[in-house]
Amino acid sequence: MFLASWIWGTAVILCCVSWLLLGRRRRRQGEPPLENGFLPYLGCALKFGANPLEFLKEKQKKHGHIFTCHVAGKYIHFLTDPFSYHALMRQGKHLDWKKFHFATSAKAFGHGSIDPAEGNTTENFHQTFIRTLQGNALDALIEAMMENLQYVMLQSRAPKLQSNTWVTEGLYTFCCQVMFESGFLTLFGKEFHSNNDKNLSSKQETERAHILNALENFKEFDKIFPALVAGLPIHLFKSAHSAREKLGEALLHKNLLKRDNLSELVTLRMFLNDTLSTFDDMEKAKTHVAVLWASQANTIPATFWTLFYLLKSPEAMRAATKEVQSVLESAEESISLDGKHISLNRKQLDNMPVLDSIIKEAMRLSSASMTFRVAKEDFTLHLENDFYNIRKDDIVALYPQLLHFDPEIYADPLTFKYDRFLNEKGEEKTDFYRNGRKLKYYYMPFGTGIAKCPGRLFAVHEIKQFLALIFSYFEIELVDSNVKCPSLDQSRAGLGILQPSNDIDFRYRLKCL
Repeated sequence: MFLASWIWGTAVILCCVSWLLLGRRRRRQGEPPLENGFLPYLGCALKFGANPLEFLKEKQKKHGHIFTCHVAGKYIHFLTDPFSYHALMRQGKHLDWKKFHFATSAKAFGHGSIDPAEGNTTENFHQTFIRTLQGNALDALIEAMMENLQYVMLQSRAPKLQSNTWVTEGLYTFCCQVMFESGFLTLFGKEFHSNNDKNLSSKQETERAHILNALENFKEFDKIFPALVAGLPIHLFKSAHSAREKLGEALLHKNLLKRDNLSELVTLRMFLNDTLSTFDDMEKAKTHVAVLWASQANTIPATFWTLFYLLKSPEAMRAATKEVQSVLESAEESISLDGKHISLNRKQLDNMPVLDSIIKEAMRLSSASMTFRVAKEDFTLHLENDFYNIRKDDIVALYPQLLHFDPEIYADPLTFKYDRFLNEKGEEKTDFYRNGRKLKYYYMPFGTGIAKCPGRLFAVHEIKQFLALIFSYFEIELVDSNVKCPSLDQSRAGLGILQPSNDIDFRYRLKCL
């Protein structure tokens, strides 16, 4: 027994020594400074994952504006100088922004590769999203979301809303339920039909139960999403795997065809799945699970942080409420509980610079997205004052949280300032500086360049609609006005808006209108 243990121990040690001597990457002339880390395969992954911002600050201080880190089998070149970001955008012929996203989607959601080069589909997914989430299509989404938010806030939650009675809930739980249910109805339509249907109320309750069940499956799957992106197989997570499969079953084409008012996005995606892909029925459904996740995973925490900071800042709350009231008056919209819904169109929502600034500030403080580009070939990356050699299949990355928390760009960067993105005229501020130079890239929660999130406009409008309706119909307050701001859940760093590490209790009740 001792001999066997000694043999295995010696073998492990020899493997590690061999990796240190032979397997570790060595920096070549003209390449960025290299951090291999000490662990085979993982490299710097554990230190990076524990606190990406502090890790990158430390390496930036040590190496300067560009350096390479070995993270979970990948070599990532982090570019930290915002004045060099444009250099990355100019390297389209050498860098692929789709490869990483295609591979991640297939790995996480379980469908076949959506890379047209793989032969499973010829759909241009990015163009599909731009076509159905921007331009004229955005107007229809805004209209549907406005109706669905009011249905969810006032009708589906009616049993809780007794006259003049406070309801206490977790703020994140509330935002999660309202935004998920409303967003699901907006994208994937409704099962219930005519308002003259005698069984409408019963059908609505059944529909709501199905959506809330989908929410529970979504949360179970979402919990392990960072692990899937890191490369762990979903079969290691039995309950999350089951949850993903249940979401797929709910979004099978045969089930979606039973629903009314499908969004243009889902309708077009169903058509393209059926005509341009070789996916089986479940794989098609899992591409819709990907759409569902993308529509909710960042919007929900962004909504939470925006409302939380408003509740913590009376000055911000007064300014936001005043702006919403002014827009409603200009639109000649009256607030009542008699069943007549408020209607605000895209133009009216766009005329809310205070809410814009508040949402931007909340997202600046909570976003930890990462922009990836994969090198198609060996090439030389030319920056503003230098150049570096990049190897094929390496990743070049931007981590905008470094930018968002830079005190040279944002004074007192850890403090919420509701008017940070407003100029002296009360309009959108776009002049931000570093070292006395104006920045082109200063706010990047949605990524940048051609890979910028195509659903960003809808996401911001959703949050504006949510806030406008909350201010209109409810009195709201924190249970503990002195509660501390929850910390950011760093396990999701690189994926977008970070969730809070814990929920915060708040209470609300209907206004006496």
